Amino acid sequence: MKIRANLLIGGFLLATVVIAGTLAPWLAHTDPVMDADLLYAEEPPGAAFWFGTDAQGRDIYSRVLYGARISLTVGIISQLINTVIGVCLGVSAGYWGGWWDDFVSGLTNMMLAIPSLIFALAIMAILNPGLTSLLIALGLTNWSFTCRLARASTLSLKSQGYVQAAKVLGYSDVRIMLTQLLPNMLGPIIVIGTLGMGGAVLAEAALSFLGLGIRPPFPSWGSMLSDARDQITTAPWISIFPGLAIFVTVLGLNLLGDGLRDILDPQSRSRRA
Repeated sequence: MKIRANLLIGGFLLATVVIAGTLAPWLAHTDPVMDADLLYAEEPPGAAFWFGTDAQGRDIYSRVLYGARISLTVGIISQLINTVIGVCLGVSAGYWGGWWDDFVSGLTNMMLAIPSLIFALAIMAILNPGLTSLLIALGLTNWSFTCRLARASTLSLKSQGYVQAAKVLGYSDVRIMLTQLLPNMLGPIIVIGTLGMGGAVLAEAALSFLGLGIRPPFPSWGSMLSDARDQITTAPWISIFPGLAIFVTVLGLNLLGDGLRDILDPQSRSRRA
């Protein structure tokens, strides 16, 4: 029951955010960037402005909807980059072994020793702030967990009979990795990818909050929180709704990943039972 509840609640929350971001042009009341009117600056939530307005008189509800597009784009693309890098390095290191395995293991340990957000900050300090730079920074900082998982799975799978049979049939190493090893580790990779998306959304918000991610006036939840720092006591709704959006998105991703882990990992399910 708990497994199904986590999966359903997480899927519902994530689907809500995805639908809101996808339909933002039709659901939003105003343009999130251009429609600013100082006559309505810092209006509290009401019938005219459901989430209130910010210091420039822009509708926070519309900006939160468009911000979902940025957060989901960063979360999905950056985690895809992390997954591709981690799987390629992990599977090849576990399958070939030798000096390549030592090199990949050492590189992975080094990445695990450096906090990913600090590494992303260093990359963003070199690159110009923006969406492309943000995707590069987050896509190169969080692959070590996937790499370790892929390497461990490869070490346990490469001695299986079907892998040996593929070798006898003359399959190349790359073909064995793609057709025999990778399909049998997709479950854990999907789970860690789902959980990693939540971390990417938080990282994007943190970098944008510090002014190194999506720059104003474009609607990013992190930059909206940064802009609301001076009005935290006089107009708290400016920071409450972007913060709630981040909370709901990350909670949905974590619950979804937790539910998928319980379904795809029988040992985890039996331990909880």
